[in-house]
Amino acid sequence: MTYEETLAWLYHLEVSRGWDLKLESVRDALSRLDSPQQEFPAVHVAGTNGKGSTAAFAHSVLTHSGRRVGLFTSPHLSDFRERIRVGDERVSREAVVDLVDEIRIRLVGSGVELTFFEFTTVMAFLHFARQRVDASVIEVGLGGRLDATNVVVPRVAVVTTIGFDHERYLGSTLAAIAAEKAGIFKPAVPAVVGRVVGEALDVLLGVAAERRSPLRLLGRDFHAEIRAGGFDYRGRRTIRGLQPGLAGRFQVDNAAVALAALEDGGWLDEIPDDVVSSGVGGVVWPGRLEILRERPRVVVDGAHNPAGIAALADELAAIANGRPVHLVFGALADKRWAEMAERLAGVVADVVVVPVRERRSVSPALVAEVFRALVPTRVETSATAAVDAWLDDPTCAADVVVVAGSLFLVGEVRAHLLETNR
Repeated sequence: MTYEETLAWLYHLEVSRGWDLKLESVRDALSRLDSPQQEFPAVHVAGTNGKGSTAAFAHSVLTHSGRRVGLFTSPHLSDFRERIRVGDERVSREAVVDLVDEIRIRLVGSGVELTFFEFTTVMAFLHFARQRVDASVIEVGLGGRLDATNVVVPRVAVVTTIGFDHERYLGSTLAAIAAEKAGIFKPAVPAVVGRVVGEALDVLLGVAAERRSPLRLLGRDFHAEIRAGGFDYRGRRTIRGLQPGLAGRFQVDNAAVALAALEDGGWLDEIPDDVVSSGVGGVVWPGRLEILRERPRVVVDGAHNPAGIAALADELAAIANGRPVHLVFGALADKRWAEMAERLAGVVADVVVVPVRERRSVSPALVAEVFRALVPTRVETSATAAVDAWLDDPTCAADVVVVAGSLFLVGEVRAHLLETNR
């Protein structure tokens, strides 16, 4: 098959098999491929928000230290190959074709049927083993306990935050969601936890104690002390003057959690302060408070649940610096889009609601009803056309345009603007 045919075959799995939240199939598939997930040490990262950025910080610091490091994340913004990387290199188109062909052939007659995410997870582990990575950073796709990535036994497990998202699969209370995230904790494997409080923290502490996993908590066992232009990390070791390469105050927490994970995984002690600083400052993670254009300033942010939107709203005042903010918003139907809309309506001048190019997109007309009660709102059929309209309007040159509500939406607009920039 060609690369395009291979992707079409993979994406068809998502439609035909959907989600299959159990581990038997992926374990069986990996066993038939000689268990590649056992060939490298891993950092395993779960959480409602911040897990992608935390994974990116950990990957960047390890890579800057001279190690060959795999990174597996999801979803991608523009290109499937973003999901599987070694160092700064995405998996090649040729490797994608070869991996899919090999896995399909090796599973013929086995009775093992994989979902899209399970198949992609198997591809990543096989690629990392073949590339002989020194370490890997593995981001959970959904939840933790029954996520396809939860076949790894990592050096350290991470839970960044707990909030409401994917309630259909994870439960309708923070305690239930925390229990699913804590499913990645392994017996005697260190656990690192970000800013989690209340019943969710009680669950994480309980699971860690039950599995005898030594747990360290941000703000209790390690700290991020804000300084002008950056922060000091204080864990078992103190590293001063760190400046995150990602915008947003919340990224300080994500960087600190990543460093604590590397500390507990046994890597940080071997990395000098200046290399740690370079890794924290040199991290690249697109679609998170990312500025793609000036005049007007266009910012894309992948926030897609109430906690993520609240963090975005808190940052908008600094981003806008008194300028009007125009919002392009689209969401998936299974998200708490009404809560997101209500939170954003108070910090923007007007809104354009658009569909998301994904089969689960919520109707823009429904979302617009919520926004219209609070802020001037209109509906457009295309996110890229809405952004282009502001770019072409000279009266908006000093304003700010923000795109948020879905990673799929951000990916669409980001790809369009990068192509336009070229």
